Amino acid sequence: MKKSAGILIYRKKNEKIEVLLCHMGGPYWAGIEKGGWSLPKGEMRKEKAIDTALREFKEETSFLVEREKLEFLGSKRQPSGKFVIMFSSSGDYDASKSYSNTFKKEWPKGSGKIEEFPEMDRADWFEIEKAKDLILSGQVYFLSKLEKKLYEETK
Repeated sequence: MKKSAGILIYRKKNEKIEVLLCHMGGPYWAGIEKGGWSLPKGEMRKEKAIDTALREFKEETSFLVEREKLEFLGSKRQPSGKFVIMFSSSGDYDASKSYSNTFKKEWPKGSGKIEEFPEMDRADWFEIEKAKDLILSGQVYFLSKLEKKLYEETK
């Protein structure tokens, strides 16, 4: 079973919770908004989940997160069968300065031409309810976990 780990970054702005999402890159996702956004995460190698999360966050956003600020948020099997482990942290990054690593793919398929695409083509902040509408359906779980966690902290 494939495992991934990632980081859910959040901030409070105008008394609302906003989360940082990344839009998936490549030709397939180019025109897709709803369901085309994801939390920065990636496949675990022979490393700890927290190390994967930090590496993937940097690769997909270009931003650094301090390990000490990460908290385990939860884990869940995704509809694809992949098992995802998610950490969270507050932070405030300039999403317009985000950039991602790239991957190569034959495009158009069958053409023999190899193109290079960003893994994530942009990042942006969304109020949590809007994020639930845009993110891959299996990841809504992590947004709900964050809401619950932050609500309990304010009690």
